[in-house]
Amino acid sequence: MEKLLVFGHKSPDTDSIASSIAMAFLQTKLGKTAVPYRLGNVSKETEFALDYFKVGAPELLEKLDEGSSVILVDHNEPAQSADGVEKSNIKMVVDHHRISGFNTSDPLYYYAEPVGCTSTILYKLFKSHSIDIPSYIAGLMLSAIISDTLLFKSPTCTTEDKVIAENLAKIAGVDIEKYGLALLKAGTDLSGFTAEELVNLDAKQVTLQDKVKAKISQVNTADIDEVMVRKPEIEAALLKEKDSLGLDLVFFLITDIINSNSQVITFGNNELVEKSYSVKVENNTAFLPGVVSRKKQVIPVLTANVD
Repeated sequence: MEKLLVFGHKSPDTDSIASSIAMAFLQTKLGKTAVPYRLGNVSKETEFALDYFKVGAPELLEKLDEGSSVILVDHNEPAQSADGVEKSNIKMVVDHHRISGFNTSDPLYYYAEPVGCTSTILYKLFKSHSIDIPSYIAGLMLSAIISDTLLFKSPTCTTEDKVIAENLAKIAGVDIEKYGLALLKAGTDLSGFTAEELVNLDAKQVTLQDKVKAKISQVNTADIDEVMVRKPEIEAALLKEKDSLGLDLVFFLITDIINSNSQVITFGNNELVEKSYSVKVENNTAFLPGVVSRKKQVIPVLTANVD
């Protein structure tokens, strides 16, 4: 029987890991052979969710063999996917991001919706196939929605995300507010990470308007100042990334999950940053009030302002 490899994007977040596990489970229930994988280390937030619901992290996938049959979740852009994906057989995509640079030689199933989380779409796929969601899968999917929507505070959050999160919380047997705060708090523990790890914990490489090659990274914190004390080493790590990858822009977002603001450390096309947010970049930093979502408030805003 054909083996399906299921994985999310590089520098995986909680949705990427949860969606991989949930989709592989769903495919198995539908009679397929499917295995979840990850394309990087799990964050402390994701580790908290996996430990809470007693689930092991998926195996690390280093590179795809040519002709592998794969399902992509929580991403579609080749630069964010597994090495060798261009020579794989993509059977399905489930995603909530923009579609960019994605081409296939064969037809496929493609599920994309403008919701806050891939797990929200997966919930509906479970329902459409009349497959019950086990409590541990529900817990991981709930964790993904909480993470991606910052406990429903992000502008990416929709009514569907909230309703489905409530349904998943019932299945998982947890209180959304209590569990959600604990999950997000776990994700703000950045101790023990090197600067290089920090700028790659949750990072996505994109090309804006087919002109500007950018890498946009994000970390969540309860205190921006605690991260900014490491500014010199973070700057060195960002410059290393910029040079080694040949990027036009590196954009490191430090997001305050309590007050819903962000501080950015940026190198490269800072004129684009200033134009996009009507701010002045000084000492490679700028404060962005109300900006918390890379998907809705960063990538599309920067894209729209590329000359």
